Amino acid sequence: MLWKTYRLSIIVAAFALSFAVSCAQLQQKPAEMPDTRAADEAAIRTADADFAKAAVAKDLDKCMSLYEDDAVLFSPGSPAVMGKDNIRNVIQRLLNSPMRLTINVASVDVARSGDLAMDRGTIQAAVTDKKGKTTAQTSEYVLVWKKQANGAWKVAADTSANEK
Repeated sequence: MLWKTYRLSIIVAAFALSFAVSCAQLQQKPAEMPDTRAADEAAIRTADADFAKAAVAKDLDKCMSLYEDDAVLFSPGSPAVMGKDNIRNVIQRLLNSPMRLTINVASVDVARSGDLAMDRGTIQAAVTDKKGKTTAQTSEYVLVWKKQANGAWKVAADTSANEK
């Protein structure tokens, strides 16, 4: 009988200890993730500037280095372009055209989680014909960025609206 009482006391004590530890853990706040939004926004703005420089230099590889492999490109009046290889063809046609691009970033919003961001602004495309006449059109864009495992930001979705 003494053994049964002793064994029951050990089980009750183990349960009470386990319960107390669980309660103490619930009272502790989980470690907060560091807020890296300002640094992430700066990295995305730098990537935007890098894309603009690469476009002026007609550097297709640099432009494409900013896209995820499974990115999607949406253009007005066209079907969605899926995948980096297909987007490459679209960007190559753009870079081969005689237009000059000017990108103006209006805002970059990084999610508190630090893994997604939205970047929006305007793109002005100017084409000068053989007579020296320049025609410009402005459109709005939105980019969805995803942070990669290595910390780099890549475009997951690229879309633009009809000209303003």
